[in-house]
Amino acid sequence: MQNLLAISVGNTRTAVGHFQANTLQGHDHLENADLKSVVQGIQRHWQALEDSDAMVVLASVNAAVTDRLLPEIEAAIGAEVHRIRRDLPIPIGTCVDDDATVGEDRLLAAAAAWDALKQAVVVIDAGTAITLNFIDGEGTFHGGAIAPGATLQLKAMHEHTDQLPRVAFAQPDAKDPFGRNTAEAMLLGVYEGIRGMVRRLVERYAEHYGAFPMVVATGGDAEILFRGDELVDRIVPELVLHGIAVAARQAAEGVDDEAAADEGA
Repeated sequence: MQNLLAISVGNTRTAVGHFQANTLQGHDHLENADLKSVVQGIQRHWQALEDSDAMVVLASVNAAVTDRLLPEIEAAIGAEVHRIRRDLPIPIGTCVDDDATVGEDRLLAAAAAWDALKQAVVVIDAGTAITLNFIDGEGTFHGGAIAPGATLQLKAMHEHTDQLPRVAFAQPDAKDPFGRNTAEAMLLGVYEGIRGMVRRLVERYAEHYGAFPMVVATGGDAEILFRGDELVDRIVPELVLHGIAVAARQAAEGVDDEAAADEGA
């Protein structure tokens, strides 16, 4: 695969990384609230590639930010930005409702997990939202569950109550099962609530499938939530960026196959 600049525009942050020889060489997460810094961060990764022929691919679950960002990126790096779904398909089969619109991040993470493992897997993405998605042993995405992420839960408790404070998400005291102050009680409820939800959903998927799948976690809160958890087989923080790389590689391989067929004709 040619060198690649991968960009994933999320709800609150944009992930950017550059790949050389199929290896992620560096990545950043940039706050969407400061689009100038996002563009500058993308420009830094482009310059790190030192390859004006590198492919640039963008995925997005935030149309409003992407519409503002896209022309600024192309102006800053002087290269065309290819869009997932518009220009490149996501290389994963699906078994969802006909009218369902599944987020690009969910499908790209699933594509990356399947490409690496080639077996049934549950992908947990712990970011603004918590998503759990099941991919069967044939590489088909079946959907899953969506819930508020840790920071969103803490924010909602603060904003919709009179006395609960604003609390930044962190791992609660592992030695004490009781939250002995309000902030610690909030952290404990969110932390164990998410982990309990994940465990029950993985069990349901395994019951339905008839076998226990591998479990892979990704996203900004994955390390805090699942480090050391025996349920989770792997934590891969940049799984969506890897999914973009898989989409780019398979698209390039398809072009190469078509060219070879034309030559053979």
